[in-house]
Amino acid sequence: MATVLIVDDDPSHLKIYSWIIERGGYRTVPILAWPQPLAIPQAEAVDLVLLDYRLGESLSAPDVAEQIRSTFPAAPILVLSDLMHMPEDMKDHATAFVRKGNPEQLLQTVDSFLKPGPGQVKRTEPAA
Repeated sequence: MATVLIVDDDPSHLKIYSWIIERGGYRTVPILAWPQPLAIPQAEAVDLVLLDYRLGESLSAPDVAEQIRSTFPAAPILVLSDLMHMPEDMKDHATAFVRKGNPEQLLQTVDSFLKPGPGQVKRTEPAA
């Protein structure tokens, strides 16, 4: 079972996104990014990261993405935001963008990285 690391600063969002991802057949590792310092689990085998863009005043999504990339270099990072498009400062850090409020699209995007279709190989490196 593939594992999705979910990083958000809102405990209720962590619960909602964990529920959506688990209903899709994945294991989740939720990390609350606020108010304590971010603690990325070193011992986990993470296949994909779902990263909220707005993490409060003390953390920036690009900085968190860099921390995650150093720990899980092969895991695609999906940015989750209420913005219309991928934020400019995340383009060099993230693999894909998903707009909040559409759980079906979220799960389809996760599936596109973690469930290979017929004749395809599971992606293990971020898209260029």
